[in-house]
Amino acid sequence: MQKEHINGKGNYVITAGVTNNGILGKTDVEAKIFEDKTITIDMFGSAFYRQFKYKMVTHARVFSLKPKFNITKNQGLFLSNSLHFINRKFGYENMCSWLKIKFEKIQLPTKNGKIDFDFMESFISDLEIQKLIKLESYLVSNGLKNYVLTTEEKQILNDFDKQKFEEFNVVDIFDVKNTKNILSRDIIENSGNIPYLCASVEKNAVSTYISYDQKYLDKGNCIFIGGKTFVVTFQEKDFYSNDSHNLVLYLKNEQKRSKLNQFYLATCINKSLRHKYSWGNSISKNKIQTDKVLLPSQNRQINYAIMEILISAIQKIVIKDLVLYVERKLKEYKL
Repeated sequence: MQKEHINGKGNYVITAGVTNNGILGKTDVEAKIFEDKTITIDMFGSAFYRQFKYKMVTHARVFSLKPKFNITKNQGLFLSNSLHFINRKFGYENMCSWLKIKFEKIQLPTKNGKIDFDFMESFISDLEIQKLIKLESYLVSNGLKNYVLTTEEKQILNDFDKQKFEEFNVVDIFDVKNTKNILSRDIIENSGNIPYLCASVEKNAVSTYISYDQKYLDKGNCIFIGGKTFVVTFQEKDFYSNDSHNLVLYLKNEQKRSKLNQFYLATCINKSLRHKYSWGNSISKNKIQTDKVLLPSQNRQINYAIMEILISAIQKIVIKDLVLYVERKLKEYKL
């Protein structure tokens, strides 16, 4: 089984790594199917419970553990988490295998000298309830519970292929500045509540949250570009930056500087310019002066209205399954 066999059909395919819990995608290409309600461990010692049947990437060095007793999903999650200490022992230089871990011992709850499966079940259920309540609160406080598309949003989605686009000079739309600079060696991770940005695509470019001298603070409500990696994100709050090569773009039209508009603009900048820049040819304040970005237009002006409506519609589509999942799970727990 290889990466190129992924086609979105059939069974899930498991590979090494923690991204998406090691799920590479789906395939209907013929290969061995492993049983559900099992635990996979990869060459790095990363363990995940699999409630579903699956296939494995051939050279990913992943193996499957089948419990010798029937387990529920919650018990499987508890057991797989009890194996997480293993990943501290393995890496590229010392890859994990069944022979290396078969005599390892794990700590489990017991009652009257036997494994306490009831405790596992209730412990994972309690954790899930806490997370569901927290997620429900987040959805409500951020106005994300409403996933019903308006007539206008439906119309924009239906007519989007007919929308006209034009190129605009980046510097005609944005004030472009270099960020300030705090080296990673000079910070204390998790020392405060202000985002410390790097050039990583993960976590919206937030490396950690820190407390630091506010003279190095950059204003938020802007588009942030990682100078060396060309990672483009919207930053709602004020932040610190790890590199003065990073750029901040402030929309000149302050009345249009909404979160939804800037989500759209950040995506357009990424799509319009990513092909030009790389680690060896990184973007800069000087280079961006001649760059153009493709945007929706009307009467040769940027059509901000369609941006806001389209992102609102996409947000509802994306959030719908999550809202319904939370509602269903809370109902199951009778909350």
